[in-house]
Amino acid sequence: MSRCKESVAIVRVRTVSGGLPATLSKPDAGNCAGRAVYGVEAGLTVDVNRAIILKCMRRILVIDDEEPIRAMMGMALRQKGFMVVEAENGEEGVQLARKELPDVIICDVKMKKMDGYATLMALRNDPATAAIPFILMTGYADSEGMRYGMELGADDYLPKPFTIEGLYAAVDARLKKAEMMREQAEKKLADLRQNISFMLPHELRTPLNGILAYAELLQTDAATLSPGDLMEMGQVIQQSGRRLQRLIENFLIYAQIELMAADPASTQALRARETLQPALVIEKCAQNQADAAGRSADLRLDLSDCPVRMSDVFIEKIADELISNAFKFSRPGTPVRVVFGRMSDTASLVVVDHGRGMDKEQITRIGAYMQFQRKVQEQQGVGLGLIISKRLAELHGGGLLIQSEPGQGTTVTVTLPCGGVKAG
Repeated sequence: MSRCKESVAIVRVRTVSGGLPATLSKPDAGNCAGRAVYGVEAGLTVDVNRAIILKCMRRILVIDDEEPIRAMMGMALRQKGFMVVEAENGEEGVQLARKELPDVIICDVKMKKMDGYATLMALRNDPATAAIPFILMTGYADSEGMRYGMELGADDYLPKPFTIEGLYAAVDARLKKAEMMREQAEKKLADLRQNISFMLPHELRTPLNGILAYAELLQTDAATLSPGDLMEMGQVIQQSGRRLQRLIENFLIYAQIELMAADPASTQALRARETLQPALVIEKCAQNQADAAGRSADLRLDLSDCPVRMSDVFIEKIADELISNAFKFSRPGTPVRVVFGRMSDTASLVVVDHGRGMDKEQITRIGAYMQFQRKVQEQQGVGLGLIISKRLAELHGGGLLIQSEPGQGTTVTVTLPCGGVKAG
């Protein structure tokens, strides 16, 4: 590793009225290859590696078409220990943001070449930069402008004129929040890994045991089995295989959902997708589930179409899980009603059954790997159906509500943003 001795000088910022710096002492121009450590008293000799320092430093992108303001902010932020990248307009700022992927972006609103709102919109529409904390800086911090910026995805406002302390506070607040979100995401992923490691082996073993047991009988006693026995064993193997397939699919889908939920850029990309005729998808799912349960006569459909902000694949998954549960936990001869339609800016999918229902405690305790009354009535699929539907709806800016009474039945309502309406 190449190393060098170098002299460094502290950058000192003395503020005057309005927070602008009055004086600035520059680093020693004679250092090695431009290496410098800010915040170390002049005259000290430090043995450092620039690459390691730069990697550890938080990067701030400052976008402003006024050079004095941009220079002042750069000097102040470097004094605080940040690495600063500067852009003189929105177009240059977008390019630098995509290249540098800074930890925080501070951008002026009023610029001649691509203003702050257009810059923010461009960065929020790019998955690579969508999650970067963005602070809008303006001397026109009226409530309407602030609201518009927040709707576009701004994280904070920094009104001009501001003090150096105000600048530091805004940046520190964004960094702390981003760190907190990272920690929460890491905890969710750790919980997911733990849940899967505990539950996956047991849940997969149940249908696998059925497949292996009947396969062994076929291998050892095939000559003595009647055609009826062979058919029955084949049906059990097929049912166990399908159950195993559904278990694996649900585990994979749940893991995928939690990974996407931990990544704001993935969530934003997900919400950009749209299905124009979801009622057709829901109708097909409902009919397939009714046929599979042998209860086509029990199905009641009330569907009116409207576009929704969700891919048809996830709409199909939600409909499959909710309608399957409705048939599974209600008696033949009782109706299962599926309703879909628009209400204001949201679309609602409602599935109603008249089965055994759940009490309030069971509804509250809905979790990815919890099943209700397993000894009373076996549930297949690790109880993932409801939580997958709930998490998918939430990821797309919607929600899931369960209303149920033991012995009376259950109503599950999923709400989703309509197409053409910004997801929250």
